Amino acid sequence: GYSVATPIQAQAIPLLLEGRDLLGCAQTGTGKTAAFALPILNYLAQQKRHMDRRQVRVLVLTPTRELAVQIHESFQTYGRYLRLKTATVFGGVSQNVQVRAIAGGLDVLVATPGRLLDLIQQRHVNLSQLEVFVLDEADRMLDMGFINDIRKIMAQLPPKRHTLLFSATMPSEIRNLAASLLKDPARVEVTPVAATAARIVQSVAFIERADKRRLLQHILKQKDTTRVILFTRTKHGANRLVELLKDCGVTSDAIHGNKAQGARQRALNSFREGRVRVLVATDVMARGIDVDDVTHVINFDVPNDSESYVHRIGRTGRAGASGQAISFCDPEERGFLRDIEKLVGHSIPISTDNPFHSEAAANSRDNSKALRYNRGSRPAGEQGYGQKRSSGRRPSGGGGKRPHGAPGGRARFAKPGSSRTRPQTGR
Repeated sequence: GYSVATPIQAQAIPLLLEGRDLLGCAQTGTGKTAAFALPILNYLAQQKRHMDRRQVRVLVLTPTRELAVQIHESFQTYGRYLRLKTATVFGGVSQNVQVRAIAGGLDVLVATPGRLLDLIQQRHVNLSQLEVFVLDEADRMLDMGFINDIRKIMAQLPPKRHTLLFSATMPSEIRNLAASLLKDPARVEVTPVAATAARIVQSVAFIERADKRRLLQHILKQKDTTRVILFTRTKHGANRLVELLKDCGVTSDAIHGNKAQGARQRALNSFREGRVRVLVATDVMARGIDVDDVTHVINFDVPNDSESYVHRIGRTGRAGASGQAISFCDPEERGFLRDIEKLVGHSIPISTDNPFHSEAAANSRDNSKALRYNRGSRPAGEQGYGQKRSSGRRPSGGGGKRPHGAPGGRARFAKPGSSRTRPQTGR
């Protein structure tokens, strides 16, 4: 059903068909998954080969379970008639089904780092014949403390491979990682992180913290708030809001790091299929989840990380649709809002047409909470996302020793007849 390529697809697909390594700077909602999945599927369709046991041809590494499931579903949809073997692995669920899926060999494996390392350690996965490696959401991998795990996975990859790295931002650690992974990469950059979709109507409501719940109820009484993602800073706050909405007769569910994987997926499916009107989320949902027709994103808590604001509100206004993003800002959150406005390059319009507008909140200065968190730090409470970058630890789903080694060279995938080097297939 696609008729027009998005900018990243138009730029990336020809380069990938030529066999170039790729460094892509693009945030979610830009059509990134199709940009790499379609040329990979084209390559697999043209270069068929028998897979040895536990071997993988294509590995897509992604930071979260939800994003892994979504990418896997995209590969299944785009490659429906190619008869390829695909699977996804992530922590938080039994590994038995995943092990059985990998046993006979796979064309495409979509994985999170922790569970993949576990399966490598147990010799359930062998990456020695890998042909294509995709590292997605690299900057979030860094935020979540996965950088050491990624380097251990890199050590398992063959010297000849085709490598793609995507990241919404390019801090020095990601640039260094890209230099060690990629060989003479082409660079594609679209929609910098500071950009917000033109179809998203943004506003901020200055309000006393005690009035936030009443303002939420007021907004949800409006008929146009049909599908809402409600962001809160903590897992406990998300659970409390679900209870509040239940008492108000509003169908809702929560998704956050304390939820079992099955519960998280059921909540997301219920929201996607319209069985619940409001999905309450922490920043585990802020990137990589594509749900159609989200009418409103409400920041019940202003994010203390400026880039999270852009990723949060990007859940609406997707694929040409319009949407609204409303942020509730109490006096203690003014510092966070100021940092967000500096990042996006403009002031966010103030909404005063609600019964709880507070001039005192609008005119307040930075206070202890903003100073305590500081720009770029994260409050404790959200597993993984709240870890310090230097910790090297990762969220649950791991344990045990890991294999060590050093990454080698690369190979490419290209169209048949191309002069570029192809991966060895006779191993």
